[in-house]
Amino acid sequence: MDSLVEKLTSRASQQESQIAELKQQIQELQNGGVEDWEQVPPELEKLQTENQKLKYRISHLKRSIVEEESQGGDAAGNNVCGKLTEIFRTALRVAYPALTNAPVAVQPSQVEKFGDYQCNSAMIIAQQLKAQGSPVSPRVVAQQIQANIPSNDVIEKVDIAGPGFINIHLKKSFITPLVTGILTQGVLPPPLSKKRKVVIDMSSPNIAKEMHIGHLRSTIIGESISRLMEFVGHDVLKVNHLGDWGTQFGMLITHLADQFPNYLNESPPIQDLQKFYKESKVRFDGDEEFKKRAYKMVVRLQGGEPSIIKAWELICDISKTEFNKIYARLDVKNLIPRGESFYQERMNVVVQKLEAGGHLEFDDGRKIMFTPDSAVPLTIVKSDGGYTYDTSDMATLYQRVHEDKGERLIYVVDAGQATHFDAIFSGCRKLGWYDPNNVRIEHVSFGVVLGEDKKKFKTRSGDVVKLVSLLDEGLRRSLETLKEKGRDKVLTAEELKAAQESVAYGCIKYADLSHRRTNDYIFSFDKMLEDKGNTAVYLLYAYTRIRSISRKAEVLAETLKEAAKTTSIPVEHPKEWKLAKCLARFPEVISRTLDDLFIHGICDYLYEVANTFTEFYEVCYCIVKNKQTGEIESVDTGRLLLCEATAAIMAKCFDILGLHPVEKM
Repeated sequence: MDSLVEKLTSRASQQESQIAELKQQIQELQNGGVEDWEQVPPELEKLQTENQKLKYRISHLKRSIVEEESQGGDAAGNNVCGKLTEIFRTALRVAYPALTNAPVAVQPSQVEKFGDYQCNSAMIIAQQLKAQGSPVSPRVVAQQIQANIPSNDVIEKVDIAGPGFINIHLKKSFITPLVTGILTQGVLPPPLSKKRKVVIDMSSPNIAKEMHIGHLRSTIIGESISRLMEFVGHDVLKVNHLGDWGTQFGMLITHLADQFPNYLNESPPIQDLQKFYKESKVRFDGDEEFKKRAYKMVVRLQGGEPSIIKAWELICDISKTEFNKIYARLDVKNLIPRGESFYQERMNVVVQKLEAGGHLEFDDGRKIMFTPDSAVPLTIVKSDGGYTYDTSDMATLYQRVHEDKGERLIYVVDAGQATHFDAIFSGCRKLGWYDPNNVRIEHVSFGVVLGEDKKKFKTRSGDVVKLVSLLDEGLRRSLETLKEKGRDKVLTAEELKAAQESVAYGCIKYADLSHRRTNDYIFSFDKMLEDKGNTAVYLLYAYTRIRSISRKAEVLAETLKEAAKTTSIPVEHPKEWKLAKCLARFPEVISRTLDDLFIHGICDYLYEVANTFTEFYEVCYCIVKNKQTGEIESVDTGRLLLCEATAAIMAKCFDILGLHPVEKM
């Protein structure tokens, strides 16, 4: 971009010299009394107009350079699409400087014969120019963009197809170092312009109740997003917003005190909290005297009475222990429990702030607050003086911004809460509790899990499916599948167990993550455990096959890593080139997912990598064996490096998704 600025500056300087000469000629004509001197100004006016445009381009480009330098130099880094976007943005600025909002639409080509990437900006720009009264065909726009592409080390050539599609062909010399880097430096994320504090709200079960299918998606999606954020270098805080406060605890504690009056000195045997909850609920619904005592117990709990707090903590600890068993099986770590109790005092402060600022209105005994994005007001204080979910979520947001110093807040909560969160976010924004320019807050919504009858997933008896039962069923079915394939005959007991868990938990996670999260999806173990198509089983098998290639070649991983420093990545065969380009796309896939938080994009890419590798391996032999003896005659080290780079990319995708591949399956 610097060379382009120098080029334009030189042209502007030449024009300024011409302008000065014309002005001198005009002055001489005027002084000499020549009457036709007025024929000169139109040429002068044209030069001056063009000179002003050039100066505008120069200042615009200089500003862009400063912006990129402030982000740390090469903003695109290892992101191929990002590099191309920078190049075409520069071309657009030069070609159409007056279009300050000219879109740069670069994407991978869907058809190989049309190049490696496409720039599809010409059609949109043609529409913008037409709206401004300067109609021009998209193809002419594409030609203008093409003519102003700066010199670079990325693009081999471009050609224009159809009405104005710009087909981009990449330089092999640009792609091969990116693949080599995967082997020598590891799988790196796209460059991070700024490290941020990211707070993720996920899972959120209720104390004294078992985790069920309704908690599955929030837990799995939230965990994957947190892994993604950590991979690129953000500071991540995962918060489990537990339901640990409210009327039901008066009921539970009263039942506990009745059944185990010595609970302060002797730990009561209530490990089955679900059963315990049901027992207390039966008493609460059918015994008026018990219900009255339960309500009084709520007051004692809220008042902080030590013996009652002890009972509450006892119930919470038992629940958390059971939750943690589920999280351990799903490999969810560092999930910080913060129940509604955590925000009780903070809610008092929130109400005080709202009252002091005159933001609350009285409505039939309630204290309510209207927000810009909702026709329904937030209920901050109920008529009985109690607080609501609106109050606690206002306090939660305030705490995460002002105490946790969160710069990106992500709420992984079902789509049914969309209206609620719109009101909460807009309310806090209205109050000035966060600045959208500095803090990004988003509701990562998701659909529900359906049974094969396309209704909410439940047991045959109509009960909600417990997560522990679901995981157990996954283990049972995955073992059956492995035995059907005869894997128990070739794997050790330890290897079989590792494969069983990899398949069981992997297929449950992947079935969720591979669907667009805003859609509902049908839960089917039969489809999850298929070894064909876009399933965890297919991908895990594909990975183990790739990992076995170097073992068959009798080449150590350390040897290949050393070889990568001196051996060129082969890209002459079309399938080698296709695989290398596919692997190089990893950073751009990560960048896109960081922005939209649709994890299925990573799943789609992972599936594409596996399929592209299969195409490569079927025609590009890595190992040549003697047909008679079976002995290895030759090993293509370059192609083995492509295998290793593929395995590394797949392993990183698995890690972000929370899947655990195994070396043998």
